[in-house]
Amino acid sequence: MVIKSAVLETVCGVTSSLPENELPEIAFAGKSNVGKSSLINALMNRKALARTSAQPGKTQTINYYLVNNALFLVDLPGYGYARANEQVKAQWGKMVENYLGKSKQLKKVFLLVDIRHAPSGNDRMMYDWIVESGREPIVIATKSDKIKRSQLQSQVKLIRSTLKTAEGTRVIPFSAQTKGGREEIYEILDGILAEIG
Repeated sequence: MVIKSAVLETVCGVTSSLPENELPEIAFAGKSNVGKSSLINALMNRKALARTSAQPGKTQTINYYLVNNALFLVDLPGYGYARANEQVKAQWGKMVENYLGKSKQLKKVFLLVDIRHAPSGNDRMMYDWIVESGREPIVIATKSDKIKRSQLQSQVKLIRSTLKTAEGTRVIPFSAQTKGGREEIYEILDGILAEIG
């Protein structure tokens, strides 16, 4: 995939209704500080298209990025931010559940987890949620530059066993720093466009 254009097209808050897009949507879900914005920026070859923040819990909206006028990358609100109050957490949950249940154009969900740790209870819940909504998530194991190469396979195995991933589920180690894993994600996006095309 060659990125020719990428713009933030739509931002949906708690009270917004979801846009009726005609183009395919690819959603990114993950904990507040797992690196969703960094991943989207790395995919788009842009430094600050998706705002990254030192303060987790910044994305409290559903952000739609239009890429090449061909598909939307959809950044879902980060979950599991400890300092967010229960009401805010419940709202994020409703937004994500609403999106997963109602988006007619959603073709694939990427679930981001931090490769350095076993997935959290929230990660497991999100994985199950995606599966229950009838989709096969692809797991992106972020921050792969932060571990030794020799640890890669054992950490991927830990992620698989903790999430209890279905047979054949893809787990892609990814680094926003080195761009490792980016080509594999591009291939998936190209495959989705080819299926529709």
